[in-house]
Amino acid sequence: MKLNTKDLISAAILIGFAVVGLWLNTDHTMGTARRMGPGYMPFLGFAILLGLGVIVLILGLFNGPDPIEKWTGAEIGFLLAGAAAGTAAGLVASKVGGWPSAGWNSLGIGMFVGCLVPSIIKSWRPLFLISAAFALFGLILEPLGLMLAIALSVILSAFADETHTPKGVAGLVAFLCVLCWAVFIYELDIRVPVWPQF
Repeated sequence: MKLNTKDLISAAILIGFAVVGLWLNTDHTMGTARRMGPGYMPFLGFAILLGLGVIVLILGLFNGPDPIEKWTGAEIGFLLAGAAAGTAAGLVASKVGGWPSAGWNSLGIGMFVGCLVPSIIKSWRPLFLISAAFALFGLILEPLGLMLAIALSVILSAFADETHTPKGVAGLVAFLCVLCWAVFIYELDIRVPVWPQF
């Protein structure tokens, strides 16, 4: 066996997220493929994530060695600062009342802030800006609707890579908005707001 450290750590993270997500999803009803319940898509997403984690784990056992580079002091500092800022933001949001403390919003706010801080460092930017975009999507889906949630999430995640052009990002936003409306709203009749609910 030739262990690949990066792949093994990545597999552990993927499998860990999938297991926690599947466990948290047990409170939701599944429904069927035609009439999806609130737990159907999260279950499907986390099951795929678990499968990918297992594949990465198996591959990581044989395609090494690939050691992890040493983290710089700035990388460690911003990672710890992100954890502290995210925790503080989540705790403050839970005490504010209203939308920030409703449901899981305080956790989402904490995750969003916690991901934005380490993304200041260029080497952390792809991982943490895309994670922040996922948190942002979950936070704004109900109040701002599907179309704005897609647009803002894609725009935020586009900053993770300097090669994106405004024209390409606009095209991706338009494509994803049309695709998601056609699949989830028109065809599957999933009840989520499409536009802001003011």
